Amino acid sequence: MFRRLLSVGGFTLLSRITGFARDALLAWTLGSGILSDAFFVAFLFPNYFRAIFGEGTINPAFLPRYAALHAKGEKAAAAKFANDVFSWQMAVQILLLILATIFMPAIIGVLAPGFAANPEQFALTVGLARVTFPYLILTLVAVQLSAMLNAIDRFWAAAAWSNLLNLSMIATLIAWHWFPNAAYAAAWGVLAGGVAQLIFIVWAGARDGLWLRLSWPRWSPQIKEFFVAFAAVTVGAASVVIAPFIDTILASYLPVGSRTALYYADRINQLPLGVLGIALGTVLLPEMSARLAKGDSSGSSAAQNRSAATSLLLTLPFMAAFIAIPGTIMRAVFAHGAFDTGAASLAALALAAYGVGLPAMALVRIVASTFYARHDTVTPARATVTALASNIALKLLFVWGLHLGVAGLALGTALGAWINVGILTWLGRSRALLAIEAIFVRALPPALLAALATGAGAWIGARLGEGAMPGHNGDVAALIGALICASLGYGALLLLFRNRLPLGRMAR
Repeated sequence: MFRRLLSVGGFTLLSRITGFARDALLAWTLGSGILSDAFFVAFLFPNYFRAIFGEGTINPAFLPRYAALHAKGEKAAAAKFANDVFSWQMAVQILLLILATIFMPAIIGVLAPGFAANPEQFALTVGLARVTFPYLILTLVAVQLSAMLNAIDRFWAAAAWSNLLNLSMIATLIAWHWFPNAAYAAAWGVLAGGVAQLIFIVWAGARDGLWLRLSWPRWSPQIKEFFVAFAAVTVGAASVVIAPFIDTILASYLPVGSRTALYYADRINQLPLGVLGIALGTVLLPEMSARLAKGDSSGSSAAQNRSAATSLLLTLPFMAAFIAIPGTIMRAVFAHGAFDTGAASLAALALAAYGVGLPAMALVRIVASTFYARHDTVTPARATVTALASNIALKLLFVWGLHLGVAGLALGTALGAWINVGILTWLGRSRALLAIEAIFVRALPPALLAALATGAGAWIGARLGEGAMPGHNGDVAALIGALICASLGYGALLLLFRNRLPLGRMAR
């Protein structure tokens, strides 16, 4: 598992690095205002509709069934199932693209009602959304081929292709003078990235003999079973996506730049979540599915506990750092060009709040695999809907009741993730499907201590860095000092408790 985790995590880390370069360029060219708020609303469509119709549904509804067929040696049946699912998905996506293009003004009116007060901003958002929306259908092939590659233990390509979106956006942002404005440059970069991703993943799939063939959609018992699972997962995935849409609606009534602050805070939060948390979930689901298909329930449970322990060991320290030095992080990374220190300070509030839920956001995928690997997509969907209701209620309380602004929106998301983990864990335990084993219990205290050492080291290092280089470069020096001291504290705790941690050969 560690070899596969390193493969997924390594390419995902590369994706986050190119993503940071992209975001730094976005902050430099768009700043924090009408252009940035309009683009980030338009950017919701490729991001969150892909979560509904892409990985958010393909992985739970398609991958376990495809992996089970492959594990049992039924490769022809697996290929037929994949082609049938692809044909139905394409039919749905083409219809969705046509409707979205026609009714985009109405969609933006619902998504960002506060923009209606500024006709220029509203029209710009509609135009940008029409450019970015086709990205969804372009990535449909990439998402499904990625799931098929993961099912046969080929993880690198599925983790690598997201880099192409970042690189395409960087290229168009550098050449933004050729576009009506920098926001349009970013939007066309999204579309170009979708084309590049499609070409790359088709090539990667062909190398391992995996193809998707389009035909007239046909109904079959397997497709019926898939759509039952798909419907349940779509409810859960849509529920996850609804939360950011609620954020957008509420943020449209907050001061200009609030939606932008949420975006950049989430980008920092997504670094450990994508590289560590999501990578673990990506590797775990096909392994659990294959083991359960062969009747190895103990091996499936052991893999899950090892993943959960590793997830906390890797995400809790980031949570501590985000709470300890959010302002230092946001100013050092993004406060350049048109993105000033005031915008960075607003984003820092959101980052600290997002950090509270970071470990839970990673654990959700690991705990949900208890059900997805057994082809149960209904239970996670119900848990997600319940957590979403709590999420929205908390946001309304924090924003309109306690006037916490963007921090209230982020904190509602964080607490909603913990509620989701709690519900899934309780259901898994009550049905005797989820076992908390010794490897997890042993690793929990060292993981908590390592997080405390990281947070304290980050705070001390930031103060030392500021003192060593005051002035304009103080934030960069503070971040470097924080990284050094936090790494030393974390590394010392890992070394001290290495025999209690799921580190495999590294412990020896």
